[in-house]
Amino acid sequence: MKILSSPTLAQLSEFDEIVDVRSPAEYALDHIPGAINCPVLDDEERARVGTIYVQDSPFLAKKIGAAIVSRNIARHLEESFADKSKSWRPLVYCWRGGKRSGAMAHILSEIGWKTTRLEGGYKAYRKSVLEALETLPEKFQFNVICGVTGCGKSRLLDALEKTGEQVLDLEKMAAHRGSLLGKMPGIEQPSQKYFESRLWFALSTLDPARPVYIESESSKIGNLRVPKKLMEAMWKGRSIRLEAEMDARREILFQDYRHFFDFPEALKERLECLAALHGRETIDAWKSMIEKGEWAMLVESLLLRHYDSAYLKSLSSHYGADAPVYPVSDGSESCFISLAGKIRGI
Repeated sequence: MKILSSPTLAQLSEFDEIVDVRSPAEYALDHIPGAINCPVLDDEERARVGTIYVQDSPFLAKKIGAAIVSRNIARHLEESFADKSKSWRPLVYCWRGGKRSGAMAHILSEIGWKTTRLEGGYKAYRKSVLEALETLPEKFQFNVICGVTGCGKSRLLDALEKTGEQVLDLEKMAAHRGSLLGKMPGIEQPSQKYFESRLWFALSTLDPARPVYIESESSKIGNLRVPKKLMEAMWKGRSIRLEAEMDARREILFQDYRHFFDFPEALKERLECLAALHGRETIDAWKSMIEKGEWAMLVESLLLRHYDSAYLKSLSSHYGADAPVYPVSDGSESCFISLAGKIRGI
């Protein structure tokens, strides 16, 4: 039996599978992107064993825990690993690279799989991610897509990716469109830690020799903070500005925020957050438009009275005023594929 030495972040992609043996709650908070969760103790079992360890005896806790861990590893062997070939090379980790990953790695190695245990476990991984996010962003040349709300910045990113360009889509990773109304229906944002894991993973797969297209963002996307070093690298990047007439902006926003038309009460509730900024009279006027179904009037009023002024202030602070401007005629995919072709050629 041989458990191989611990890899670096850069070597994680060399394994056939990354196995996170922590509890489901630990995994949900953050994990190595792509890792599967095969807990040797679930949340309830972990709490039970921990309580016995503190309140009764470490010996009894280890004895009970060993029995539970053995049963769970047996189940994973029968369910999760049953189809793995002899050449399968897993990486196993737990919280600190201790007993939980040690138990799993020992069994897998005894079977004959070339098993590696992540030294220091998740805590070491997390430290490495934070260190990487301090240095990785400065390695890239960012082309920053700017423009007021509704001009199709996210659609252009999609088009650029489809045409072979490197894209870092922060809103997709954050599961949020980045504005007051940006919460995506039925989708919760990841934790801050897992957002940072996603960022690290995405940056680590990009080629520093080629430009990376990214959307201009504030330092927060919903409840999540964009790492400071990434923001600074974006501010140093090359700006590309989109401009669209009101009709095109309305078309794009009608499509992107259609869920609010089906749930108007949720929209009214979100608009209450703007009462301190715009006053009760304005909020009540917007609510009246919702009740009357005056969606075009509402969108235009929100853009002109709230979104445009806030965005333009941020834009002038951090992104070049002399950025090349590209007009957006409509919200169609063909429009943005055409724009992507023009931008790629500059």
